[in-house]
Amino acid sequence: MFDNTTSYGLLKTLENNPSLSQRDLAKHLGVSLGKINFCLNALIEKGCLKVNNFRNSDNKLAYAYLLTPKGVEQKACMTVEFLQIKIYEYERLRAEIEELKLEAEQKGLLENNHE
Repeated sequence: MFDNTTSYGLLKTLENNPSLSQRDLAKHLGVSLGKINFCLNALIEKGCLKVNNFRNSDNKLAYAYLLTPKGVEQKACMTVEFLQIKIYEYERLRAEIEELKLEAEQKGLLENNHE
């Protein structure tokens, strides 16, 4: 249930919005509330996040999820990893698009239009 994409999304989101609720995090990241809870607990256990309790204006107990120095370092490493993955995916997709354009042009489905 723990995955790097969700973990990175949590670290990235919580860095700027530490007081988001788990429900808001789930909505923002497009994953289930259970997955958010599981990943948050794993990040806390790994020492990447710490939790502070505070009372909000409605007197309900709320939490702030704060990145620890280890969490900041983890997020930085994951940023580089995801950047490399996305660059590779982009280059692969760009090559595939060029192949499809060429094939379509050769079959007369597209005008010879190199942009």
